Amino acid sequence: MRNCLVAQSGGPTAVINASLAGVIRANQLNPVFDRVLGGIHGIEGVLEGKLYDLTELSGREIEILKQTPSSALGTCRYKLKRGNDADYQRLVEVMSAHDVDVMFYIGGNDSMDTVDALSEWAAANGRPERFVGIPKTVDNDLVPVDHCPGFPSAAKLACQVTHATRLDYDAYTRPEVFVLETMGRDAGWLAASCCATGDVDLLVLPEVDFDRDAFLAQVQRKMDETGECYIVVSEGAHYADGTYVSAGDTAHDGFAHAVLGGAALTIKQMIVDAGIAPRGVVQDLSRAARSSNFAQSLVDVTEAYELGMSAHMRAADATFTGQVVGVAPRTPEQIASGAYDARFFAAPASEFANYVRHFPQEWILPDYQGISDEALAYFRPLIAGEPKLVYEDGLPATLKPFNKR
Repeated sequence: MRNCLVAQSGGPTAVINASLAGVIRANQLNPVFDRVLGGIHGIEGVLEGKLYDLTELSGREIEILKQTPSSALGTCRYKLKRGNDADYQRLVEVMSAHDVDVMFYIGGNDSMDTVDALSEWAAANGRPERFVGIPKTVDNDLVPVDHCPGFPSAAKLACQVTHATRLDYDAYTRPEVFVLETMGRDAGWLAASCCATGDVDLLVLPEVDFDRDAFLAQVQRKMDETGECYIVVSEGAHYADGTYVSAGDTAHDGFAHAVLGGAALTIKQMIVDAGIAPRGVVQDLSRAARSSNFAQSLVDVTEAYELGMSAHMRAADATFTGQVVGVAPRTPEQIASGAYDARFFAAPASEFANYVRHFPQEWILPDYQGISDEALAYFRPLIAGEPKLVYEDGLPATLKPFNKR
């Protein structure tokens, strides 16, 4: 028997640690590996040999870990590039030095590409090390899954904030618009989920090129009819030429993605400048949507934990590598009926990496009017239920991050 390694990468979610907890607990119940080691700060820390032994976490620690937001091991945005043999060689040297047979990588699109690249390199170089992906993302933009762990909790928080701020907005008589901004660089799943509350007047998604004049006409119509207009916009909203509505698109992260933010502020100002309303209110969900453990979806935290356990179980097969575990898609009939019974599956990491799963065009209503009934039926089971959280001093208990120990 040998050891396994778990690391986290990319933006955290409210349940990313539940997948970590699932791997740890699965090995306690079925000790396929002698030790479960955690990579501090993702692949970047692993390359530096920064590991933490997670094997003997107590039952209480595992329960608290499941409800701890952010990445308990620390994260990174280090791009492991194909063709960079030095990094690949260094990684297997670290794994070999610590008797690691399998590395589980919890992350999004780029992390699944890393799983794919590492598996290909290991096979090409006759290496025995294996690599398994466990997905996460609040953007819900991975294929070929029904949804990604982290998204249902982000959607639940987004819906709660939408409904609460709509009630706050409705209390006033003064003419103003309200603009809520969500995360979602390339896909509008999170912004669209806000419509499940019934509170959204206009919805701006990356899947539909932004038409300033057509949009302002709809805002004017809403203000004329009701004196109110509650707008939700995804940070990745863009014009037909690809230019982001957001003004903050000059900086880039470690994967050459534009760093977005400010779409809501831009839209609010464009409405005011057009003379449609004298003022506007902006609410930016930003990191709150991915770190609000107090708003975890029961479906989400349960699935994230069980996917970690499923990945561990599948890795007991010595041939299991280059694969990602996920939640199998529902059929249109299942979505329409409201039936929900999650099934887990595994598929090659190459099917997850470097693809973007857009919010379906057929679910988007014209003229920024929101989403279809089928889309609402898709969202509702995912945000159902709340886990019973452990509280300390009036707040949800959290575990001290391993990268801070």
